[in-house]
Amino acid sequence: MASCKICGKSRTVGNNVSHANNRTKRQILPNLQRTRVVTAGRTERVYVCTRCLRSGAVTKAV
Repeated sequence: MASCKICGKSRTVGNNVSHANNRTKRQILPNLQRTRVVTAGRTERVYVCTRCLRSGAVTKAV
């Protein structure tokens, strides 16, 4: 499973809960986008969560 290269956000686990209160495991996945990012003067493609993109924590390549 990929994770955000900036903040390290990855999947989390929880339960699906039915109306009868039956519980089954589920995964909650972050919204990751594969973007071109400038790091250390060079461009590379990394997985970044949309929160990091929106907050400006990433310098996108042109």
